[in-house]
Amino acid sequence: MPPMTKYNVKDINEIMPKIPNMRWGALLNKYPTNDKVKQMNKIFPHNGKWHSVFEEEDQVFVDGVRIWKKDMKAWA
Repeated sequence: MPPMTKYNVKDINEIMPKIPNMRWGALLNKYPTNDKVKQMNKIFPHNGKWHSVFEEEDQVFVDGVRIWKKDMKAWA
């Protein structure tokens, strides 16, 4: 298998099908709850693009960008 480079990595929007009147789409590693969909409606622009969302216990990757989860009780 050849090494991954910026030249052979395709954007998710080149691969996933376009759906008429789609506000946004997400490739998730977990089944979304209604609350998660409402949260993503606030985050993603309504431009018909697909986004990758991979959620782990302490972090979330959105389109390859790591976002650390913070415990609200730890905020001081």
